[in-house]
Amino acid sequence: MPDEPWLSSPASSELELNTDLLGEVLREYRRANKINQADLAQLLHLDQSYVSKIETGKRRVTDIEMLLRIAQQLNISPARLGLSDELLRPVAEPSDSRLVGDVDPVAVSQEKWRRTRRALNRSRRELAQRAADLYQPDVRVGDLTFLALPQWTPERPIPLDDIRLEWSDNPPPVSITGSEPEAAATLPLRAPGKSFPRYTSAVRYLDPPKLFENRTSYRLLDVDLRDDPRMTFGLAAYFDKLDLAEAIAHEMAVAAERAGKKLDWSELPLRALIGDPFDLERRYIIPAIETLTLRRNRETGEATFLLHWRDPAKVATSAGIYGLIPAGEFQPSTVATHDRENDFSLWRSMVREYSEEILGDPERDGSSGEPLVYEGWQLYRDMERARQDGRVTPYCFGVGLDTLTLTATILTVVVFDDDAFDELFGEAVSVNSEGSLVSSSDVVNVTDGLRFDEANVGRLLQDEPVASPGSCILRRAFDARETLLR
Repeated sequence: MPDEPWLSSPASSELELNTDLLGEVLREYRRANKINQADLAQLLHLDQSYVSKIETGKRRVTDIEMLLRIAQQLNISPARLGLSDELLRPVAEPSDSRLVGDVDPVAVSQEKWRRTRRALNRSRRELAQRAADLYQPDVRVGDLTFLALPQWTPERPIPLDDIRLEWSDNPPPVSITGSEPEAAATLPLRAPGKSFPRYTSAVRYLDPPKLFENRTSYRLLDVDLRDDPRMTFGLAAYFDKLDLAEAIAHEMAVAAERAGKKLDWSELPLRALIGDPFDLERRYIIPAIETLTLRRNRETGEATFLLHWRDPAKVATSAGIYGLIPAGEFQPSTVATHDRENDFSLWRSMVREYSEEILGDPERDGSSGEPLVYEGWQLYRDMERARQDGRVTPYCFGVGLDTLTLTATILTVVVFDDDAFDELFGEAVSVNSEGSLVSSSDVVNVTDGLRFDEANVGRLLQDEPVASPGSCILRRAFDARETLLR
């Protein structure tokens, strides 16, 4: 049945709730008040399609704050939604006693910032769609919330080894960092009259996820993947990226709360300050690498793929949505600058992510000074041997930008023969440090993934909150499936 949940439920750190009540309550409310779904959606400030999915059980709401807001707007008891009535007891008005001071503006500012950040993490897909409307159609990748230039995205998948990586010891300084006056609306107070200096400072003290460390990362300086594919990099720090990327996403969430359907650039001063999103010298562009993992059946030519749920309690970016796996920042494994050549490799970075996200191994996070000896690492040796045997083949689809955060992602695919995949990842974990693997609801092992077919790919792209890089890879890989799976 189309209304039945089709993905396995991701393991989450959130409080377990009885989420089956909401759909029934919304249907009963509509019948009792003689209103249609569109009317109810407008009352709740939600899209009608979202309300429809809640009512049919295709979307489960586990966010307590959202459930409370629905209870308040419908003037019903929280208990009807599986919550305690205690949560809606009115808060006492501030006392005018001389023994009680004035309302703390710092606390008010910080709580407002937290509310907006929670709203941002709940609505990244919708906000990305609104952000996409701000950019010219010729730089958008179809109807996806993803931007790219022709020289960044080749027409066909490129074998990973064909891309030449170049290095610059003297990258140019940037002119926008996220500390400009235009960022003021995204930075809460840290003391009376003093705001946090950077967005990452606010995140660290007010809403820290489990994974939040400032690490040395590779900064993208130039890219051209046409005739002679190459990328040029220098060094930067991970927070250099977040200070601007998450700030402009926060700015978008603030503007969306008070604006109508159409957003105006005047409401987005920090984003407007960036101007050309493809200007690699104007801001720090520190790419992640996201990989579509295809497990190919050599006999049938069919394949399955892995999907990942990014837990908002664990990660700072792309939280609360689905992504491909593995995915991670392109960064060194150690702090040793002399070890640059050892780690300056797309493939080696991808193998480290496979180790961490699928096998659950400790993250090689760049905090150590001891270089990683790849040739002595069993997983790396096994992956290399499988590549040489033609049982593992990595490709690249280019580089692009998410419309909401303007963060860059290098788009990759790795095709595994089924026997190679099973040998390499027979001890895969279902929950990792960033979230959990998700599969079709009808399979037993989470590494069985989802069938790489038109129905599943189309359903993910149309109906589910999938990070824009993953959406782009899925669409392009499915279009190129004959090349990838031959």
